[in-house]
Amino acid sequence: MDVLADVLAVTRFSHSYLGYSSFAPPWGFRIEPAKVATFHIVSRGSCWLVTSRDSAPIRLNQGDIALIAHGEGHILADHPDTQIRDYEAVANSQLQNARAMPDSTDLFCGVFHFEQDNLHPLLSLLSPVVHLAADQALNNNKLQILIQLLMQENCESEPGSTAVKQQLMNVLFVYIVRAWLELQPERSAGWLGALRDPSIGKVLALIHESPQQRWTVNKLASAASMSRAAFAKRFNDLVGESPLAYVTRWRMDLAANLLRESNSPIIVVASQVGYDSETAFSKIFRRSRGLPPGQYRAKNATLAHQA
Repeated sequence: MDVLADVLAVTRFSHSYLGYSSFAPPWGFRIEPAKVATFHIVSRGSCWLVTSRDSAPIRLNQGDIALIAHGEGHILADHPDTQIRDYEAVANSQLQNARAMPDSTDLFCGVFHFEQDNLHPLLSLLSPVVHLAADQALNNNKLQILIQLLMQENCESEPGSTAVKQQLMNVLFVYIVRAWLELQPERSAGWLGALRDPSIGKVLALIHESPQQRWTVNKLASAASMSRAAFAKRFNDLVGESPLAYVTRWRMDLAANLLRESNSPIIVVASQVGYDSETAFSKIFRRSRGLPPGQYRAKNATLAHQA
């Protein structure tokens, strides 16, 4: 069971924004903090990215990709010393022919609005800035093909274009995260370390493989060949939450996906993720997603129809 693939497969965005802009120097703008993930791809030229007063500016060259994973406020500019303004002010002041200027910078940017605030631990462990240098990004053929498709789709207004862009952006997020994870050292802490830990990784695979099982800490500890206390501590240290809290989180992620992707009755969905009682399932689902299952399904059906 590929736990990483599972997590990325159920990651959903309520909506996304995509844009392509050219900036002639001097230029610099800020993006305020928000509960979103933002990516910037430099398709021509270069720029500087600053995420906080305490961090050193990051130079982004042509072909570089930066994913601001946790919604941190940040600045993009042609030079670290350039005066910074709001994005709208910079965009409005740019000449229409900025793209024709030899020293302009072309940026392909997007915003991901996550469906829920309480993200899976895997996504929470991402660096504040996931930076893929040009050589790392350009050597990823699938990633490059996807970016070209997105750019082309963004320039066209064919029927269904909005839905196509949404799906492509979902895949883009997965590709960027996967590329970043592949670059991480073998001995990693946090959730990635949990995946690579022989005992905890085995337990995570079991939870993902059989979410409907009546898991207890004792059963999971036995599967890990550890004492109950040692297992609970190690799991919490690596994953960031207790074993049963993770079981519940994963069940709700799966349930949300089933409600979006199938017409199965709610009691069937509840059974598939380990609940005999529709009432108990609905109560926990509402606590996780802010809506009871039926309303959640209806809302997502409406959003899909609008796209």
